[in-house]
Formats: sequence, structure tokens, C-alpha cells
Amino acid sequence: METLSNIVKDLRTERDLSQGKLAELVGVTRQTIISLEKGSYIPSLLLAMKISEVLEAPIEEIFKKESM
Repeated sequence: METLSNIVKDLRTERDLSQGKLAELVGVTRQTIISLEKGSYIPSLLLAMKISEVLEAPIEEIFKKESM
């Protein structure tokens, strides 16, 4: 089985963004960002692209496919 890990929280805090502000910038709820950071939510490609733009990092750097 494969899963998706991410470094959204690390990049968000480096850029001094709150979960609420990141959510606002990418057009989702704060709860979505919380779930994403905890690894319990896998974003759509469009959301991943928006996060990549806001955090100014390549998608493949933010999100990693991992085998369990």
C-alpha cells in the first residue's frame, strides 16, 4: 500500500503563515489544512498545485509518495 506524506506544516511555519491564512490563500477550510498536515487527507492535484504556488516550492518537494 502507498501513502502520501507532506511537509506542508514545515513550509507553512517557515513562511510564517497560520493554518487559517494558508487555507484562505488556497481556497479551503482551516480543517482541510489541519487534516492535510496530519496526513489524513490527500489533496486533489489542483489543491496541491495551489499549495505549491503559495508556499513557493515544487509539488514533488512538498508531497512524497511512500510505500508502507
